[in-house]
Amino acid sequence: MTTSTSTTTPTRGIDPRSPRFGAGITAVLLLVVVGLALASPVVSTPIERATQPAFILFAAISALFAWGAFAGIRRHPYGAIFRKLVRPRLSAPTDLEDPAPPTFAQGVGFVITLAGLVLQLAGVPFALVVAASAAFIAAFLNSVFAYCLGCQIYLLLARAGILGRKDAAGASAA
Repeated sequence: MTTSTSTTTPTRGIDPRSPRFGAGITAVLLLVVVGLALASPVVSTPIERATQPAFILFAAISALFAWGAFAGIRRHPYGAIFRKLVRPRLSAPTDLEDPAPPTFAQGVGFVITLAGLVLQLAGVPFALVVAASAAFIAAFLNSVFAYCLGCQIYLLLARAGILGRKDAAGASAA
């Protein structure tokens, strides 16, 4: 693989268009969740709330965020779709991206969606709509403007020394 001229990009980066592609799919699905949740009747039991279409779709999206966070952005299903169907039709990327920030962003998405699911089951009014809307805003910004909120949080935490980057020898990199 080629590397970027940037000193922060690792030798094995990812095509930056792949997370944007996944964010576009996620944004559309989250918009569907918001619409379904707003159109669903108010129900009283956790079982009834868990069987609503918005909850089920949101749980699937949360599982996809977990997949990206724990297995890594390179193993995400949207990345596989991008590599097989989209990437062959595009020119080579001008530079590659460090996979750590988008992987961290998947973790942020997982935490937000998991919180929405738990609060929805607990009966908090509009918890699913609020969490899905927050996740939609982040996915929309990433897919349309290439502005990854989770990546920005990662970079702020790395600069503050809270998230330490490791070099090949396992020592913290400056």
